[in-house]
Amino acid sequence: MQVLTIVLLVINILVAALLTGAVLLQKSEGGALGMGGGPSNSFMSARGTGDLLTRTTWILFGVFLAISITLTLLAASQRAPTLGEGLKIDPNAVIQPKAPEAPKSGLPEGITLAPGTAPAPGGSTTDLLAPSAPAPAQPTPEQK
Repeated sequence: MQVLTIVLLVINILVAALLTGAVLLQKSEGGALGMGGGPSNSFMSARGTGDLLTRTTWILFGVFLAISITLTLLAASQRAPTLGEGLKIDPNAVIQPKAPEAPKSGLPEGITLAPGTAPAPGGSTTDLLAPSAPAPAQPTPEQK
C-alpha cells in the first residue's frame, strides 16, 4: 500500500504540473487589464490548437481529480479509527444517577392521605384526607 501511495502521489504531482502548463497556454478570453485577446498576441492562434488544449485541460483535470480522491481513500483506509483515543476514564469512577425522590404531597403537617388513596390530579384533596385520630365507630344495626 505504501508503494502505491507514493507512485500515485508522484503521478498526481506530474499531472498537476501538466495541468498548470495547459491552462497557461490557453488563450485569454477575459481581457483582464488589457492583456490577451487578439491573434497577434497569441502564441498558438489556430482554432484546432485551442480545441486540443481545452480537451487536454479537461482530461488532465479529470485524471488529477480521480487520483486525488484515490489518494484520500487510501490514506483513510490506512488510518486506524481514533474515536475516544485520548480519553482517560476509569469505569469504576463513573457516578451512577440518584433515584428520583418521592414527590411531596404539599399537605400541612399532621394531615395524611388515607392508605391506598392518591390525590386527584388537579382536583381537591380534602375528600381524600384521613383524620389523624381514629374515626368514631358506627352503630351496628343491633344497637338501633
